[in-house]
Amino acid sequence: MMSYNDTMNLRGKHLKTLRSIFEEPIRSDVDWTDIESLLLALGAELSGGRGSRVRIHLKGVRAVFHRPHAQKETFKGALKSMRRFLQAVGIQLEE
Repeated sequence: MMSYNDTMNLRGKHLKTLRSIFEEPIRSDVDWTDIESLLLALGAELSGGRGSRVRIHLKGVRAVFHRPHAQKETFKGALKSMRRFLQAVGIQLEE
C-alpha cells in the first residue's frame, strides 16, 4: 500500500518503477530514466547540475543524485538513497 495521494494517479510503468525502488533485496536493474519519469509523474522538478548531477525538488524536499553513465541501470546505493528521498516526501510501500 502506498501512503501518498499523488501515487494514486500513477500509470502502470510508474507504479512498477516505484515498487522496484522499494523491493528487497535491492535491485540492480532499475533504469535511471524510469526513475526520472516516475519523479516527474509525482510532480518533482528536475534540473541538471555539474557533470552527471541532477537536482530534485519534490514536496519541499531537495536532493542531488548522480545519473549513472556508461550504463543505464541505477547503482544499488543510489536506489537506496532514492528510497529514503521518497520516504522523506511521504511515499512508502507497505505490505
